[in-house]
Amino acid sequence: MKQKLYAIVDLETTGGRASRDKVIEIAIVLHDGTKTLDTYSTLINPECYVPYGITQLTGITQDMVQDAPRFYEVARKVVEMTEGAIFVAHNVRFDYSFLREEFARLGYTYSRKNLCTVRLSRKAFPGLPSYSLGNLIRSLGIEVENRHRALDDALATAEILRRILNGEDNEQRVKEMVNLGVKEALLPKNFTLERIHALPEECGVYYFHNQKGDVVYVGKSINIKKRVAEHFANKTEKAGKLQQHVHDISFELTGSELVALLLESHEIKRLRPSINRAQRVRRFPFVIHTYENEAGYRCFEIAVVNAKNRSKYHVISEFPKLSHAKGRLNRARDEYELCAHLCNLQTGIGACFHYHIKQCHGACVGAEPPESYNQRAEEARGRLTTAFDKDFFILGQGRSPEEMSVVLVEEGNYRGFGYVEREEMNGQPEFLRDAIRPFPGNPETTRIIQRYLSKQNGVKVVPVTG
Repeated sequence: MKQKLYAIVDLETTGGRASRDKVIEIAIVLHDGTKTLDTYSTLINPECYVPYGITQLTGITQDMVQDAPRFYEVARKVVEMTEGAIFVAHNVRFDYSFLREEFARLGYTYSRKNLCTVRLSRKAFPGLPSYSLGNLIRSLGIEVENRHRALDDALATAEILRRILNGEDNEQRVKEMVNLGVKEALLPKNFTLERIHALPEECGVYYFHNQKGDVVYVGKSINIKKRVAEHFANKTEKAGKLQQHVHDISFELTGSELVALLLESHEIKRLRPSINRAQRVRRFPFVIHTYENEAGYRCFEIAVVNAKNRSKYHVISEFPKLSHAKGRLNRARDEYELCAHLCNLQTGIGACFHYHIKQCHGACVGAEPPESYNQRAEEARGRLTTAFDKDFFILGQGRSPEEMSVVLVEEGNYRGFGYVEREEMNGQPEFLRDAIRPFPGNPETTRIIQRYLSKQNGVKVVPVTG
């Protein structure tokens, strides 16, 4: 493997959230995989309060950072020292996200190939009870004078990296991790690995654009960076098209996977990207269909359909599971006092069970004429045609910890999504409707929501009131 330059970075911060907290110390160790080439460290004035708990952990006080340089004063040094190097950190997502956020506040996009020594250590030193920096320092016998100070922790991380690189086959592991599995020959001309590393490891929808700026592909993922890298990991027909046509990428974070699925569906239909195949049809093989029998009664029945036999049925509802279809039809039967025989929920001849308990008006034995029975059956058909028989909000993760996503289902259909601050909601559902950004519902969005509700555990559903 060709020798590379590593910039091992360690930060001390005022807290654990990059969008809110600030850097109070930074250290960079330049390393060639064998030896240290250069080091840099400085305290940073965060221009905010240093919490007491952070002072207890690091020893860094408010007085120590008071006269330290502000981040913008050291930003150029950080850029120059890490230029052309692989950004390495122990739990790289933490340090990399903080630096990216600090640069973003300055209007600069900071992007580097990166490498996580936590992930590497799990493969290089299997069987340890913990892969925290402190535990690795103890397990490997690395001497450190000042734990939780940036330079000492960065030097310890550099020593861990050196030992990993000396291990058999570990150089290849490093290469694979740095490249995210990407085969660089498959990257479009305008793309670099640094560009992919700059993408967020968060949930959302991403857009590939051609040289004219037109969207040629829309995708969604709970980890945008990982998914985009996968597009260029293997030689496939789609990878070839992307390599040929893609010039740029943009994205929209959603926080919620359900919102990402709904937005992706909408954007594919709106933009009709050339590389997207027709949106994959989710299997909803169980249907409720309707017909009129020889006696003139409106009947309902559950059937299993496929592409070949679907045209034989007048389908009014689709479901992923038989139990869902039965439950829906039984509720309609109860609500409209329909005949269980005419709903094909009971077999046999003569009166249905519900006639005996006075929940059927006797269509099964000719006691109720088709005209009056079919009035209720038509109302039931209208209810069954809508995908959902209740109005509700689905709450999920927002784009930040302080935020919640909101999806609205009303009058049987998807109505849109939005976001609300957790504190602003304060347990009052009436505020949720104001957050909704309207989107059109269609059979695909119905299937997405049904599938999500059937597969996800612990989904928070709030009834619409008022």
